[in-house]
Amino acid sequence: MYDARLGRQWAGIAALTSNSPTVPSTHARRLAAAATAAALLTPLPAIAGSGAGKGGADCVRRTLIVSAMPIELGPIFAKTKVDKTVTADGHDFFVGTLAGHGVVLTLTGIGPVNAGHRTEQALKLFACNGQASFDGIIFSGVAGGDWIGNVTVPIRWTLDKGKTFVPVDPQMLASARKVAGAHVPLEQQAPAGDPACSCDVSPRAVGTVSVTHKPTVEVGGNGETTDPFSGRALPCAPGGGDVLGCEPCVLQGDHASQGQQFASGVPPFVDPSFFTGYGASTAPGKGHYVAEDEETAAVATAAARARVPFLGFRAVSDGGGDPLGLPGFPVQFFYYRQLAADNAATVTLAFLAKWHESR
Repeated sequence: MYDARLGRQWAGIAALTSNSPTVPSTHARRLAAAATAAALLTPLPAIAGSGAGKGGADCVRRTLIVSAMPIELGPIFAKTKVDKTVTADGHDFFVGTLAGHGVVLTLTGIGPVNAGHRTEQALKLFACNGQASFDGIIFSGVAGGDWIGNVTVPIRWTLDKGKTFVPVDPQMLASARKVAGAHVPLEQQAPAGDPACSCDVSPRAVGTVSVTHKPTVEVGGNGETTDPFSGRALPCAPGGGDVLGCEPCVLQGDHASQGQQFASGVPPFVDPSFFTGYGASTAPGKGHYVAEDEETAAVATAAARARVPFLGFRAVSDGGGDPLGLPGFPVQFFYYRQLAADNAATVTLAFLAKWHESR
């Protein structure tokens, strides 16, 4: 079941997006896909979120782990012991321990503007004497790539279609290579997931098909981040499910009463000029990219400015190896996003253990 009024809002956004002649059929059409899914899957009020605690920054060295969507951060959040929630400008940062190490977890939201802004906000919020206190920043998420389920670890990222690149941290990359050589067990069967964030059953409880290959960890190559929103920030949707939600699924509350907050931020994205910029910004760059997404390079850029080590893990949600022969993005994305998110999280967790061992 879903709330009819909010569902109609989502459906309208999806129709405007999918019918626009200027929007290309590329991986970056996440807005239309997310709106379509939300129209079908927007849940009734689910589990109430926990109250955000008050807190400030200190000089404790922690690792910042970021993801764009709830489905990406969820598997990592589930393994984290959250000690407190620091809220700034209405956005939550979860402070705690993961595998015995201090971490801060947060969702950036979809798109490079959101990703860059949220990373810079975290760097300032958790600064120590004016300097970044993080010992590293990690992105865990999904992307377009070669084979569905594979986890890619590019050695550098571009935000301007290959004109310039931001390299990842060499020491973090070395640890990632060790993880790749250790043959971390990755899922091959795609879970049905929990798109409505109902939390009634485990998102991994129901399996679907298995991809035609055994997923692996691929270290190397270039990653590309595009800006389908033409320099604008796409708002998250309170209670918006595992793609557009503002919190991990277990914290999403009564979206029916909060939907107006999202609706107030949507008008710029249904303006005709938005679609003109959307089409111009999502043309693929020159060269081959092992991962194509909408956030990682922006996070890498913010990390580089602050001189904080960075590494990104992107598991393939749309690519080859689909036994159903689904027509690429966005259909593959919605079918295999849980598989990809889980595999990215698995490798991220394995990396954290290996990285901290080597330091």
